[in-house]
Amino acid sequence: MDHETSSLRARARIHAALGDPARLAIVDALTLGDASPGEIGADLRMPTNLVAHHVKVLQEAGLIVRTRSEGDRRRTYLRLRPDVLASLTPPPLREADRVVFVCTHNSARSQLAAALWRDRVGGQVASAGTKPAARVHPRAVSVAHRHGLRLDPTGTAHVDDVVHDGDLVIAVCDNAHEDLTTTVRPQLHWSVPDPVRADTDDAFEAAYTDLAGRIDRIAPTAHQTTDLN
Repeated sequence: MDHETSSLRARARIHAALGDPARLAIVDALTLGDASPGEIGADLRMPTNLVAHHVKVLQEAGLIVRTRSEGDRRRTYLRLRPDVLASLTPPPLREADRVVFVCTHNSARSQLAAALWRDRVGGQVASAGTKPAARVHPRAVSVAHRHGLRLDPTGTAHVDDVVHDGDLVIAVCDNAHEDLTTTVRPQLHWSVPDPVRADTDDAFEAAYTDLAGRIDRIAPTAHQTTDLN
């Protein structure tokens, strides 16, 4: 069994263990501090036999460990293993020299994505388009400014002039993802609706929110596993 398959199976066991409301309640309680099985049962109003069953499942999944009390040696305490919970984060991005966000006109989505990445992840980042416009869309500039980000209104570019070997290319529109099939091929695709079609502040705000959520979800693994500095 390779490492990736083993990791998937381990994560599946953890998800299965957390799939019961009672076990999730135990994990929530242990997030705040250690407790004995008796204390857990009293706090959650759970019979002793059910506590024992759920604790066994959580132990087998590696989520909790028992420690012996240094006071009353007959008593044991349950302790949560935060490192195991942390293993449920998304799979890491591959190592890359730089992240490049691409869309069709390089006037809105790719510009916002690059600005968000620079602000929330850091490192080398750029944006480009398959058919770049002459300028960044004014509503994209405005929504960026509302959220404390800066966009260069004239800073558009073609993918052929931007993307190099070693870049992690992320397509943030369907057209770019489908059009780039030769030397420049996106490794990731985010299907973000084009706000220019509606051309309203709400549409650009929705695109910003979509991109921010996607970047926030992968930011922890990007910080830890990519070489973007």
